[in-house]
Amino acid sequence: MKAAVIFENGGPDVLRYEDVPDPDCPEGFVLVDVEAISIEGGDLLARAGSPPPATPHIVGYLCAGTVVETGPGLDTPAVGDKVVALNADGSHAETRAVPAATTWPVPDGLDPAAAACVPVAMGTAHECLFTAANLEQGQTVLIHAGAGGVGMAAIQLAKRAGATVISTASSDRKLERLKPLGLDHGINYANESFVDRVRELTDGRGVDVVLDSVGGKNLVDSIDALAYRGTLVSVGVAGRGGSGVEAGSLWTKNNALRGVYLGGALLSEYPRVHRMISDLLDRVASGELHVEIDRSFPLAQAADAHEYLEGRNAFGRVVMTP
Repeated sequence: MKAAVIFENGGPDVLRYEDVPDPDCPEGFVLVDVEAISIEGGDLLARAGSPPPATPHIVGYLCAGTVVETGPGLDTPAVGDKVVALNADGSHAETRAVPAATTWPVPDGLDPAAAACVPVAMGTAHECLFTAANLEQGQTVLIHAGAGGVGMAAIQLAKRAGATVISTASSDRKLERLKPLGLDHGINYANESFVDRVRELTDGRGVDVVLDSVGGKNLVDSIDALAYRGTLVSVGVAGRGGSGVEAGSLWTKNNALRGVYLGGALLSEYPRVHRMISDLLDRVASGELHVEIDRSFPLAQAADAHEYLEGRNAFGRVVMTP
């Protein structure tokens, strides 16, 4: 089969489109004929900095496709079922073996590309807002990087929960396009301080929740945008920098700092998290939630797809098709 593989870490140019052996299908696994691949932020980080356990190594978390083989003893999913499949690696390929436990049925009528984009981005946004931050109706939330996958999902989920939604993005055009999804107030971080603007919008009070996927100084500065007993949720380091948060900076307003990692939640709270992702897939299929796909690349152009996403050119998701 064909796959986009790496032999070493580095920029997008380390991805090579090559023939590799077909995967086996051991007990507890299913073999998926891949129809769509969602490129996740974690895929970029893995390609750039996680040493491959063996070479050639196939990166990638998420794909959607059709089950073509099942391991011994499995009843579901069955051969012929359409599924979304999640695993630590292996999505950038024509065929993929994944644990049956980390698959979800694709609801009738849902496009495979949209389905592939749901579990990590929407699942992470849901965990941040409702499990980590306990967002409630009537509260105000600041969502950083609103034009990205997690940000766009969080805007929709927060608005449907009855919150006032503020978001940052790198251009006025992106912010304008976010309004139909539920954005109440946009902040172009390239032109103004998000802390100052949040204080203006909230009459000096601050926001109840901040969802930060950028890290570094952005995370530290977000503390100043919080209201009394507000919650800052850290869910990524898109800025590729560490965050030196001083604990004392949280004391004055009795603020909380929470971290979210969906993979850890799925392992520790499998029944709850698996059901939550199934529900999100149903909500996308029904039209209640929207997946915005910016561009689709052929798998043979995986290096170009990674470069495009890494350059922060996308509004929404970037997918690939074998």
